[in-house]
Amino acid sequence: MFAKGRNKSKSDSVMSDMLSKQRRYDALVRALHTDVFRYAFWLCGDRQVAEDITQETFLRAWRSLDSLKDEKASKAWLITILRRENARRFERKQFDYSDVDQEHLSDAAAHTTEDAAEQYWLRRQIATLEPEYREPLLLQVIGGFSGEEIAEMLELNRNTVMTRLFRARNQLRELLEHPSIRGQSNG
Repeated sequence: MFAKGRNKSKSDSVMSDMLSKQRRYDALVRALHTDVFRYAFWLCGDRQVAEDITQETFLRAWRSLDSLKDEKASKAWLITILRRENARRFERKQFDYSDVDQEHLSDAAAHTTEDAAEQYWLRRQIATLEPEYREPLLLQVIGGFSGEEIAEMLELNRNTVMTRLFRARNQLRELLEHPSIRGQSNG
């Protein structure tokens, strides 16, 4: 009878651990899903791909939730998983853009309002930045990360990140003030 009680206690403990993990995961998803999706969308520019990458990010987060020791670092942790998942997308599939006009790659969504048109135009300007400048800028603006956090996620020196952010802002400012630079046009 003593052994039976021990098994019940062990089973209760396992059940309690599973419930605790599920609650922790649910709280993580509720708190950060929007931010993770927003960043995914900015990375890939396609709603369906962003949804897939976000889903895969949270699936991987569930699998390795026990490795997250500091709840305050959960956003950076998820963004790191997301970045790696986005990179895997390119490892799995080789794209041939040689026959596609890059300026016409966009959402199929109609840009009917002035705000949507401005967002689309701004998005195109940001997309023209080199990835080494675009990614830290998006992490700061969309993700809300500090230079230190970005440096950790990108595995770069903090000063390098700050320099890239400075250059990204300057390049973007130049593009916004003079859209014809780099062959951009208003129509």
